[in-house]
Amino acid sequence: MKKGFTLLAALALSACSSTIDTTYYQLPSGAASMHVSSSSQAASPQPTLWVQQVTVPDYLAGNGLVYQTSDVKYVIAANNLWASPLDQQLQQTLITNLSKALPGRLVSGSPLGEQHDTLNVTVTGFQGRYDGQAIISGEWTLEHQGRLTKHAFNLMLPQNEDGYDALVRTLSTGWQQAAQQIASSVVAAN
Repeated sequence: MKKGFTLLAALALSACSSTIDTTYYQLPSGAASMHVSSSSQAASPQPTLWVQQVTVPDYLAGNGLVYQTSDVKYVIAANNLWASPLDQQLQQTLITNLSKALPGRLVSGSPLGEQHDTLNVTVTGFQGRYDGQAIISGEWTLEHQGRLTKHAFNLMLPQNEDGYDALVRTLSTGWQQAAQQIASSVVAAN
């Protein structure tokens, strides 16, 4: 009886020590300054940009961070997860980054008023890669006064440190660069 209890206790302790912690990640985002004066708002309406949606493919839509281990093989992490759905994080950080890059424009995740530009983004790559690069790719479409503009983006940034923390920071930097490219095109379209 004592041997059985000892064996059971040893198994229970070994099971506890072999559990793997789950880690959650959120893309870093600085708060956008939202200083709008109500008196100037009435005099001249501020141009608005509606970020209608950011879509991701199924392999990125899950909870796990994605790592590309070869030219054809992708691994989805089981214990390193996004804290909220990736498409929502990408949309929120895009709104924040565009708000900073376009200070004279109101950028929103919902349509504001009757006159607004509409931006849709499709992300096709947002992962780490076996060669130490972070991949951020896709395309965006801007509708401005009934005219459509479509551009692709494909960024590869070196990941300077190992680990998921560094990967998320590098992906965030690439997403900021993609937002800056979009902002430059929005300015050019006006």
